[in-house]
Amino acid sequence: MGLSPNALMVFGESPIMLYMIFQKKKKSNYELSNEIVKIDFPISGLAYKLGKKLMSSKDEEIRQRLSDELLDELADLAKIDIVNLKISKAKQYHKKYKGKVVLRQYGYYKPDKKYIYINNRTAVRGQIIAPKTFLDTLLHEWVHHYDHCKLGLDSIHTSGFYARLTDLKTKLGYYE
Repeated sequence: MGLSPNALMVFGESPIMLYMIFQKKKKSNYELSNEIVKIDFPISGLAYKLGKKLMSSKDEEIRQRLSDELLDELADLAKIDIVNLKISKAKQYHKKYKGKVVLRQYGYYKPDKKYIYINNRTAVRGQIIAPKTFLDTLLHEWVHHYDHCKLGLDSIHTSGFYARLTDLKTKLGYYE
């Protein structure tokens, strides 16, 4: 005898989480990641405003404050743990081949520590990165956090991951 959908809601699980729980035993992490193409929460006016402010920010201290506020708001909306954020003044990690930059690391997420790190300076000249690049990186790393905390996934770059990222950006008014 199985539980009815209403009985399962008593435990406070969202439909997406219930789906993940039941499907996880049958499907790979990759398949599950590809199946979920939207984030499972509405965006608040505050999150929308913070995203807009970040699109015009260049000052490192202001970016840190606005980013902390945005990530806290997204975590509250998603009902997941907040993530710690470090915006570094160091140049981006990069590798060169024959004198040309062939790899750049804009940021990363550490799921075990619930920690996002973003380099705020370009790889070669050390200039502050463009607001769009900064916000792209911030949201990209936060979706890894969402995948880990909300969806229970080992967050990898699948088409589903990028669809969730696009959904978040769209809901934040990023593409207006």
